Order: sequence, then C-alpha cells, then structure tokens
Amino acid sequence: MNTVTSTEYDSPVGPILLTFIDDALVRLDVAHDGIDLARAEISQRLGVVPEPDPSVGADLVAQLDAYFAGERRAFDVALDWRLVRGFTRAALEATCAIPYGEVASYGEVALMADAPRAARAVGTACASSPFSIVVPVHRVVRADGSIGEYGGHPEVKEHLLDLESRVVLGERLRAAG
Repeated sequence: MNTVTSTEYDSPVGPILLTFIDDALVRLDVAHDGIDLARAEISQRLGVVPEPDPSVGADLVAQLDAYFAGERRAFDVALDWRLVRGFTRAALEATCAIPYGEVASYGEVALMADAPRAARAVGTACASSPFSIVVPVHRVVRADGSIGEYGGHPEVKEHLLDLESRVVLGERLRAAG
C-alpha cells in the first residue's frame, strides 16, 4: 500500500502544497485559492486524504528555497506520473529540455515531443501540469513571445521567468567582469 503525504511550502509566488506518494512527487500545487482547497482537490483525485508530513518533502523544500534564491537551476526529485495521461507526459517531459533562463514556444515544444502539429495540445499539457515549477512549463511561451496565462496567473509565470533571467544576466556580467 502506498503512503500519501503532503507538506506546505510558503513560496514567493504563493502557498504551495507538495503531495507525495511514497517518496515521489505526485503534485506541486501553487494554491492560489488556498491550501485547504488544494488539499481537497488532490484528495478527490487520489481518493485518499494525504497525511501531513513535512519530513517527506524536506529535500524538495530545500531545493525550492535554493531555486527562489537563484542558486538552483533544476530539481532532483522523483516524479509520480499517475495524474498525467497520453501526450501530456511527452509534452511535459519535453519542457524539461528547455534550458534555465530560456524559453521555447508551444510549437517548438510540440516538435520536441515529436508531434509538430500539436502546439495547442502543448498549451493544454502545460496548463494541466501537476508539477508546476519543478517541470518548467513556465518556460513555454506563445509564438509571438508573449508569456500567456499560466493557469490564470501570468504574474507567477512572469516572476519565474524574471528570476531566471536575472540569475543568467548576473552570471554573464560576472563572467565578463
């Protein structure tokens, strides 16, 4: 039997609920509508109420702290893909190839996922990602370069992209130094 646990993380973009099955992240939810609603939603999707256990997510919390401090570029956490179906997984896995501080269009991600005509499906996949931030769907933008909605919260996407841009620019300035 699987152990389902969760922990809360207070991030610069709002409260986050981290839910794990055993030691794998099954959902990272930026809880714009509150932690209680996020917990109720994941409980319904999984059919079980996660037990609060901050120790299970402690490593990911440390990684998130480092990411938001501009000290981490990628996440090292096992992912449980059970909430992801079909093409969505291929699209989300493709976003992981977008380098830190860079962006790719929905169409470019569709090509990376071997479905060149599926740009709209990439948008749907990004909008439904259960692994926001950890799987960098925020790096996927519209063909015209505008950032898009990001689940109705473009300010979160803008914050993440700005953070990464500032880190990369700082590194370039120090290297030119």
